[in-house]
Amino acid sequence: MIERARNFIWHNARTLEQRWFEHAFDGGSAQAVVQAVLAYRNDDGGYGYALEPDHRGPTSQPLHALRALQMFGEVGAPEAAGSVVTWLENTCPDGSVPFGLSTSKDHPKAPWVEADDQGGLLLTAQIAAALYALGISGPWLDKATEYCWRKIDELTETHPYELRAAVMFLDEVPDRKRAELAAEKLKHLTPHTYEEDEGLAMHHYAAKPAGLARAWYTDDEFDKGLDELQHGQQADGGWNFGFPAFTPITHFEWRSIATIDALLTLRRYGRIS
Repeated sequence: MIERARNFIWHNARTLEQRWFEHAFDGGSAQAVVQAVLAYRNDDGGYGYALEPDHRGPTSQPLHALRALQMFGEVGAPEAAGSVVTWLENTCPDGSVPFGLSTSKDHPKAPWVEADDQGGLLLTAQIAAALYALGISGPWLDKATEYCWRKIDELTETHPYELRAAVMFLDEVPDRKRAELAAEKLKHLTPHTYEEDEGLAMHHYAAKPAGLARAWYTDDEFDKGLDELQHGQQADGGWNFGFPAFTPITHFEWRSIATIDALLTLRRYGRIS
C-alpha cells in the first residue's frame, strides 16, 4: 500500500507533499519539509501562492496560515511558526479568523472560499488547534480560544467542516473537562452538508484514537469506516478527496494531500506499520 502510494506521490505531488511523504515514511528530514513550506511565505510573515490549493494568488491568507501551521505540526517544528503568529496578531487582532481576506479579490479561488474579512469558527478553531498542537501559547491564542468557546457554546446546527473544526479545537485545547462536555453536545448535532457527496467520514472527525469524536461511534462502525478508507486506494496508488476540484491543477494537489492523510490515519489506527 505504501509503495503504491509512493509511486503516486513521485508521479503527481508538489515538492512539499513529496518532502512530507519522505519525512513520514522514508526517514526524510523535518527541516526539508519546513524549507518547502517557507517557499510560500510572504514578507508580512503570512503565506500565499496556493499553499492551500483552493486559494490561489500571492496574498497572505488564513487558509495558507493554517496549512503552514499544520505542516509544522506534522514535523514537530514549533520554532517555524513565529511569523504566522505575528501575522495573525496583525491581521486578526480580535482573535477571530476569516475564511478569506478581501486582499485576494483579484486572484482565483474556489467558489466556496469567501473573501469577506468576516471572522468565523471554521478557520479560528482549526488555527487555534494547530497552535495548541505545536505547544504555542500567547495573548492572541487566548483571544481565539475565548472566541471558539463562545461560538461552540452557541451552536445549534452546523455543517460537516465546521463540526470537524470544532472537534479539532476540542482535541487540543487545555481545558479537558470543558472540552469533553462540549464534545458530548456536538455529538448530537446533525451536520448539514453542502452537497450530497460532501459529507465527511468518521475518521475526519476522529483523526486519532484519542480524539474526542472517537466516542461518537461504536467499534464496529469505526472499523467499517477504516475498511472503506483502506480500500479507497485507487489503481494509481493515490486516494481521492470528497469535494470538487475547481481548477485542474488542484485535482492532483488535493489527491496528494488526501493520500498522505489516508496513510497517516491508517497508521495511527494500526492498519499499517
